[in-house]
Amino acid sequence: NILAKGAKVIVMQPVNTGTAGSMVSRAHQDGVKVVGYDSMLVNGPLDAMVMQDSWAVGKLQAEAMVEWLKAKTGGKVEGTVALIRGQPGDSNANAMSSGVLEIVKANPGLKLVADQSHEGWSPDKAMATAENLLTKYDNKVDAFIANNSGMARGVIAALDAQGLADATKVFVAGSDADLTNIQYVAKGKEAAEIWKKITPLAETAAEVAVKLAQNPDKDPKDVLKVDKMVNNGAQDVPTIVTPVVLVNKANLDSTIIGEGFYTKEQVYQ
Repeated sequence: NILAKGAKVIVMQPVNTGTAGSMVSRAHQDGVKVVGYDSMLVNGPLDAMVMQDSWAVGKLQAEAMVEWLKAKTGGKVEGTVALIRGQPGDSNANAMSSGVLEIVKANPGLKLVADQSHEGWSPDKAMATAENLLTKYDNKVDAFIANNSGMARGVIAALDAQGLADATKVFVAGSDADLTNIQYVAKGKEAAEIWKKITPLAETAAEVAVKLAQNPDKDPKDVLKVDKMVNNGAQDVPTIVTPVVLVNKANLDSTIIGEGFYTKEQVYQ
């Protein structure tokens, strides 16, 4: 439908990063450029990509966990960690998880007790994984790091049933800064969320699309301010990266509320 309406550039956020490459090829057949948005699709000839640094998301989550463990154990980085991944094979899930795993591997006192993918990024399946882990390890899992907010909520539901949904007892981090999760952070049920700022991501994607439409015969690298080239299996894609922010109870007011993403009334209701 979009191609039939005469679009010159399409901004695409794929639901399935593994199968969306064919849509890019189809657009190219009609001379239409495609800008990837947020999730890097694989094996498709994207003209440009606008995304947050998913690897940095995972790294921020894991670094926050390390500081939490130090505070809990008197400076030691020791404990059991569960990595709650999203869609199997998803490029974003893999990148976020690689950021987590880099920190885990750098700290030999950490024991990775699970590295589990979840079809459809399902909160219910994440809850089931957490329930099984809590049973297997007699409620002695120190940290859960989830690839998104929904799965973090699933983990917290499992912890709640055991009286453990308390950020002083178990570290839980999500990513997306959904309102419910930010409320959990405010209430002390969740330790941290990653706020992937939507406005700079969306505005940058729109700006990139306009520049490509205005310069249809030029190489995207010649008209865009590119941060890095990322190979998606088909080619090196010119990529623009927008910032991510760690949100915890200490900086909640100055970040997510102070910058107007949510109001104080929404967060502290």
